[in-house]
Amino acid sequence: MKLFRSVGLVIATFVLIAGCGTPAGTGGQPGTPPPPAAPGTPGTTEPATAAGPEQLRFDVKTIDGKDFSGQSLAGKPAVLWFWAPWCPVCQREAPTVAKAAQASTGTTFVGVAAQDEVPAMRDFVAKYQLGTFEHLADLDAAVWKRFGVTKQPAFAFIGADGSVDVVKGTLSEQDLAARVGALSGT
Repeated sequence: MKLFRSVGLVIATFVLIAGCGTPAGTGGQPGTPPPPAAPGTPGTTEPATAAGPEQLRFDVKTIDGKDFSGQSLAGKPAVLWFWAPWCPVCQREAPTVAKAAQASTGTTFVGVAAQDEVPAMRDFVAKYQLGTFEHLADLDAAVWKRFGVTKQPAFAFIGADGSVDVVKGTLSEQDLAARVGALSGT
């Protein structure tokens, strides 16, 4: 019985690690476009309601233990960055995200950490100097699920009009800056 659990754990770990770092815009295979999104799924434009897009209807704690409501982002441009402390791609991408957040005016950045414990999340934020914006402790990956994120890194670009565009994978510094500029109209 223990052997089966160990084998299952090894396989699950391999699948998680293999998913980290899939290039953005691919369906998992180089040169393969992603499948088209069905209406109402992340990556499509959804009509805004008074409370904002459906994906923003969540409440979670930050890595500092403060309450955070996703609806606080409604009506303004925002970038959610989905990451895990142990992910080597997230570690390489962290300085780029920090730079984009510092350069951004009018766009709110929020980190959404999962797949680890809060102390590791705090250490990651400190190590990569990401303290200029809020980070959520998505311990049960509920926020990840709301945006259709199954692996890290990923981004959700939320327009002031309520549009939501999810990019699964890493972005270059130029691509991230361009997307943030498009959100804020600069």
